[in-house]
Amino acid sequence: MSETTLNDIPQLRRGFRLQWEPAQNCHVLLYPEGMVKLNDSAAAILGQVDGDRSIAAIVAALRERFPKAEDIETDVLEFLEVARERSWIELH
Repeated sequence: MSETTLNDIPQLRRGFRLQWEPAQNCHVLLYPEGMVKLNDSAAAILGQVDGDRSIAAIVAALRERFPKAEDIETDVLEFLEVARERSWIELH
């Protein structure tokens, strides 16, 4: 597998869904075999993943939303690489 780049376009894998789970009081990633509880940062990143936007566009949107956050680009790239390795997303 190649390294995740800003030009890649991520999308949730088939069967995966991001949603707010009141019982867990957090966003979760649901899939046929289970559920992953997400922290706020992971939920913010995955909330931008729509299969149309590039990682660069996702980083730009998150910079607008969180102007005081440092090194968003690195955080997004690292998280999406982990998400890809765990088969939560696909890159195009």
